[in-house]
Amino acid sequence: MKPNATGIQKKKMQGYVGFSNYPNQVHRRSVKRGFNFTLMVVGESGIGKSTLINTLFDSKIFPDREETPPSAEPIKGVDVTSMSADIQENGVKLRLTVVDTPGFGDSINNEDAWQPILENIESRFDAYLAQENRVNRSKISDNRIDAVIYFIKPTGHCLRAIDIEFMKRLHTKVNLIPIVAKADTLTARELELFKAKIMADINYHGIQIFKPVSDEFDDPETVSDNREILSKIPFAVIGSEKLVERPDGTMVRGRRYPWGIIEVENEEHNDFIKLRQMLLRSHMEELKDSTDMVLYENYRTQKLLSMGHVQDNNVFREFNPLVLLEEERRAHEAKMQKMEAEMTAVFQQKVQEKESKLKLSEEELYARHKEMKTVLEKQRAELDDKKKRAEASVRPITPMEQHPTKGKKKNIFSGF
Repeated sequence: MKPNATGIQKKKMQGYVGFSNYPNQVHRRSVKRGFNFTLMVVGESGIGKSTLINTLFDSKIFPDREETPPSAEPIKGVDVTSMSADIQENGVKLRLTVVDTPGFGDSINNEDAWQPILENIESRFDAYLAQENRVNRSKISDNRIDAVIYFIKPTGHCLRAIDIEFMKRLHTKVNLIPIVAKADTLTARELELFKAKIMADINYHGIQIFKPVSDEFDDPETVSDNREILSKIPFAVIGSEKLVERPDGTMVRGRRYPWGIIEVENEEHNDFIKLRQMLLRSHMEELKDSTDMVLYENYRTQKLLSMGHVQDNNVFREFNPLVLLEEERRAHEAKMQKMEAEMTAVFQQKVQEKESKLKLSEEELYARHKEMKTVLEKQRAELDDKKKRAEASVRPITPMEQHPTKGKKKNIFSGF
């Protein structure tokens, strides 16, 4: 079988060997070890961060406000705190770490409110980089932020300056997931217009947010789900830890108002289901991969380059003879094509120069011919003019003038 460009042959198995069972081995090992997921929530106080997280994971991740001991001093500026919880579902263990940012957006001057959050994210990258560079890397603790849920205040207008500045500063460091908090304070039409304005501002300022991506390996159902999730961004959500009774007697999580009930897990009321689906059910691993292979790698590269590290790309390069010959052949062909192009260009340039000289000589000969013709015509005209004057000055001689004595009698007395 003919090898491809990388020198690797593709062969079809004639029977069952067993390595196709490898994904099941990975699954068993992953279930045994469990998973880690670090989530950061950013938003103003009282916007519903704690309630939404508790609703998302159906657990008391954040304690109630009554249970929280009062602090000795009020928070000045932005504080970054984290809390972890081990939760389990159908035998799968998850170590969930939620990073909260109390004080963000609560001050009169929020000019640099993003700075402590950015420093915390970069410090986590630095800690992971330091562990990678250790001699013994058997136990590496990964506390990098996998996703940031940014709570947008439901103003109904557009993004505020603090919203734009925060996302512009952090969008290259984390997977940003913007949501409209307390969506039940807006009507359906107001919410639709508000979401459109938010996306317009995000696109205008070049802010990168996390979006599900489909490829050729995804089945039609996955592609359809991703398309529906994309249509809901930014997610308009509500949170509630309380159960309310519907008119039919069933208990659902939601909020009761004088005019009716808003259900948390009703897609006609809000986008909570789509947010949970993307964050936990379908794209959690994609969020972790994006953090590890894109965001962290970009930060790591810039960090090492700033420290003076320069990588030689040929150090650990594997050489395949076939690939090397193919590269040399392509390089030779490219060199020959370049030489041919240069020779063609030189030839065309010389031809053009010769044509220009011939054209210039032709123009000079034509000008000289024209000039000589003009001189000759002028001389001819002068000669014709002289001829005419000469003919006009010469009078014909009469016979009497030719023989003056003829016809006259001699006077014999003329002597007297």
